Amino acid sequence: MTKIQLLLAMILLQLIPVSLWAQATEAQQKYTAFEMRSNGKIYVVVAVVLIILFGLLTYLVRLDRKITKLEKEK
Repeated sequence: MTKIQLLLAMILLQLIPVSLWAQATEAQQKYTAFEMRSNGKIYVVVAVVLIILFGLLTYLVRLDRKITKLEKEK
């Protein structure tokens, strides 16, 4: 294995327990959703997700324009 493959395998193996800890029971999920809505925190989460998606979309559009410009020059 190359160093990059080994590093990637180590990172993925260390993320397995994190995904297992993230599992919650149905009652916990309902309670968390209710709490976030009642405290108004759900709007913060939605805003952050929208900002991230907008940033990714903007990056992809700019990258596409640069690539198109480079293709036309050749």
